[in-house]
Amino acid sequence: MKKRIHQIDLFRKYPHDVQNELFSNLLDTAKNTEWGKKYGYAEITSVEEFKRRVPISTYEDLFPCIERVMKGEQNVLWPSTISWFAKSSGTTNARSKYIPVSPESLEDCHYKGGKDMLSIYTNLYPDTRVFNGKSLSIGGSLRENEYNPNTYCGDVSAVIMQNLPIWAEAIRTPPLKVALMDKWEEKIEAMSDITIKENVTSITGVPTWTYVLLNRILELTGKSNILEVWPNLELFAHGAVAFGPYRELFKQLIPSDQMHYLEIYNASEGFFGIQDQAGTHDEMLLMLDYGVYYEFIPMEEIDSDNPKVLTLDQVELNKNYALVISTNAGLWRYKIGDTIKFTNLEPFRIKISGRTKHFINAFGEELIIENAESAIIKACQKTNAIISNFTAAPVYFEGKNRGGHEWVIEFSQQPDNLETFREVLDQTLRTVNSDYDAKRQNDLALQPPIVQLAPAGTFHQWLQQKGKLGGQNKVPRLSNSREYIEEILALLAQ
Repeated sequence: MKKRIHQIDLFRKYPHDVQNELFSNLLDTAKNTEWGKKYGYAEITSVEEFKRRVPISTYEDLFPCIERVMKGEQNVLWPSTISWFAKSSGTTNARSKYIPVSPESLEDCHYKGGKDMLSIYTNLYPDTRVFNGKSLSIGGSLRENEYNPNTYCGDVSAVIMQNLPIWAEAIRTPPLKVALMDKWEEKIEAMSDITIKENVTSITGVPTWTYVLLNRILELTGKSNILEVWPNLELFAHGAVAFGPYRELFKQLIPSDQMHYLEIYNASEGFFGIQDQAGTHDEMLLMLDYGVYYEFIPMEEIDSDNPKVLTLDQVELNKNYALVISTNAGLWRYKIGDTIKFTNLEPFRIKISGRTKHFINAFGEELIIENAESAIIKACQKTNAIISNFTAAPVYFEGKNRGGHEWVIEFSQQPDNLETFREVLDQTLRTVNSDYDAKRQNDLALQPPIVQLAPAGTFHQWLQQKGKLGGQNKVPRLSNSREYIEEILALLAQ
């Protein structure tokens, strides 16, 4: 682990050298693939030439190639044999994405990220006893690929677990057959029964589903907090959704100053960031030697037909960028859908600010997830509230009625005063987003936000109805349409 920390220090110190070398290796490896020949990878000698030749791609753009690989063709996007596909919905949309997972991306990106997470953690906390017990990990499920029974599709967590080395499987819980169960509610029950008996010292997972599991364990044991079940628990490594709105929930479940929370940025497409400093929130070191070459589109260019695309040496602090990746699984100049901000340039640290498609901009307010979560956290702090889930959408102009935003919020602890909560929510949004503030001036364009209370279990029920429990599925925080919120409001009206 100390050796790996030295390697991490090297890419902290020489980030551009590392990325440039990786860029050359990616192109050299893929030059004889169908994609590489189409775009002349063998002749590309610079990043600028790569930008000119190779288009920015969305999943829809790459899908024809990915579908061919799923049907058994090889050497299309990447030369290695592709037998695994990470299934990701990204949102609760019906259509799923299938991301190819090559042997290189599995070993040099996903596994490397997991090992680095432990290396960084032990470097931060050298007195850790995390290895004295087991790691609880909440996985998704796997199934045979319908196009090709010799290959498999599933949540990226399930793909990783299925391929874990024996030593790693030996120190995790529950057993693989339980971790990969496809019926989420049955899995929660089975996981609870098994893990109650283990000495769990760390947890890795999505906050939403981890919270559900921990609450079920408390129900079964009759304990008042999780430390009464697992007294040696010390680490929760979390990703997929922002942890800010969940922080107070977990502090109640795990009331200890010795409990550590480590933010990670892992996705179906790759493992990108790890929190490398104690005491920071939502800020991660950009991992530069995982077989991923990074580019960045400024948010003001995101809808352009020919957007300006920046390399790592061109980015600025505190600006929103859409993340573009080229990977050792054959995703070329792929627009992943996440937006990030750089919080530090030496070394390069980032925070996830939202999604390119998850925002509200019905009235020119350009509200992003980062704004929403900042406001929710502030409103909770001011009113002693704790939320478990939320979503928001625009309220459109109708007749003489002004537009606005409607929030559906599920609390695990109700605010002292709902009106105060709403006021703080609104005022914080005005503080952190000047466009929103301008539209709210004198209530001329936007009315104050509407806050709807949702009973416990509402969002769980909604995801269940859509067949989206567990795995990579999560509630969209913001939507520029009312599709999701109307479905949830319909549940409330029943």
